[in-house]
Amino acid sequence: MPGKFLAFLFSFVTIPAYCQQVLTPQAALERLFEQTPASAAWFDTNFLNQVPVERVNAILQQYTQQNGAFQKATQNPDGSFTITLAHATVPARIVLNAEGRITGLWFGYPSALQVPSLDVVMAQFARLPGKVSVLVTEEGSPLASLHPEDVLAVGSAFKLAILNAISEQVRRGRHRWDEVVPLRPEWKSLPSGVLWQWPDDTPLTLATLANEMIAISDNTAADALLSIAGRENVEALAPRNRPFLSTREAFTLKSSANAALLKRWREADENGRRALLPEIDAKPLPRETEVNMAPIALDIEWQFKTSELCHLIENVADIPAMHINPGLAQVSDWKQVAYKGGSESGVMNMTTALVGKNHKRYCVSASWNNSAPLDEKTFFSFYTEVLSALAARSAK
Repeated sequence: MPGKFLAFLFSFVTIPAYCQQVLTPQAALERLFEQTPASAAWFDTNFLNQVPVERVNAILQQYTQQNGAFQKATQNPDGSFTITLAHATVPARIVLNAEGRITGLWFGYPSALQVPSLDVVMAQFARLPGKVSVLVTEEGSPLASLHPEDVLAVGSAFKLAILNAISEQVRRGRHRWDEVVPLRPEWKSLPSGVLWQWPDDTPLTLATLANEMIAISDNTAADALLSIAGRENVEALAPRNRPFLSTREAFTLKSSANAALLKRWREADENGRRALLPEIDAKPLPRETEVNMAPIALDIEWQFKTSELCHLIENVADIPAMHINPGLAQVSDWKQVAYKGGSESGVMNMTTALVGKNHKRYCVSASWNNSAPLDEKTFFSFYTEVLSALAARSAK
C-alpha cells in the first residue's frame, strides 16, 4: 500500500527492565536522523534479515535530500510520530524490543510545510502523461477539477459500486451484515487479497467480505458480494459497465491464453457479451504470470468518472469497512476518513471522502490512465498535496 517504505517486523524478546536503560521510541527515531549513518547495532536481527541497514540509510538519505534537514520528531496521541524536516513533515511509526532495538519501522509520504494551492496541484496533475481526471469537492460543490467528466479505467475503485449495492440491500432488509455465507469456489479470484487461498465453504459474514473488499481490496470478496448483490443491481450504479465483470472474468479476458476470447468480446455488443459470460466463467482461473504484464486491455476494466466515484463513496462513507484503510490521508487531520483506491499496470485511482474539523464533507477523486507504467510516487505526492490543502482549509 502507499507509504509502506519499510515493513513492520516483530520480535518478542523479554529482557528484565533492570538490565539496562533503553531508548524511548522518540529518541530512537531522532537518533536515526541525527546520527547518520544508522548502525546495524540499533536494529533487531530479525528486522535486518528483511531490511538491511544499508536500505534504511538509503531511505533516510532520500527523505532528507528531497525534503531538507531533520528538525524534530513529535509523538502523536495514537502513538505514531510526525517527523519534521526543513520543507516537509513525514508520518512515522517505530517499534522497539525490550533491549531498545528497532523491530518495526515505517515512514509515510511527505507533506510540504507550505501547502500549495489547489490550482497549483491541478496544474501538476495536468502535466502527467496519458489521461488524468481529478475532482475535489466541498459539501458536494467543486473546489477544483481537471477533466472531471472524462471516463477512465479506475481499477479496484469499482468495488465502491458493489458496496453501494449490497449496503442498500442491507438497508432494505434483504440482507444483514451479520449474515453468514460459505466461501464458494467459483468466487475465488487472483490477488489482491487473501480469501482466494482460504478453504472452500469457509463461513464468512457479509461484513467480513465488505471489510476485506475495501480495506485490502480482496478480489475474491468483491466477486462474492457481486454474486450476492446481483450483477444487475450493481449495473444500475455503473451505467457504462454492462455487463459488470467480476474480477475473475476480467482476469480471464486479460489472460494471454484467451486472446481469441478477448477478440470476440471486443467485437460483441452488450447482448453478445452477456452471452459470452458462461463461456468466460467456465475457463480455469488464469495464472498470475498470464495477467501481470505491461498495460494490457485497459478496455477490459471498470470505467467511471471521478464525479461518479465521489457520489458512490459519499453514499457509503459512514460504513465501518470504509474506515479501516485511510489511504494517504492523515487521520488526525479529520473527523472521518473513508477511502478506496485501485491500480493495475497503466491504471491508478484514489478516492477519499472526508469530514473536516469544520464538519464539512469533502471528496477527492483522481484517476490516471496511460499506455506506459505509471510513476506512482509522483501521483501519490500530488494527491497528498490536495489532502494537505483541504486539511488546512477545514481546520480554519
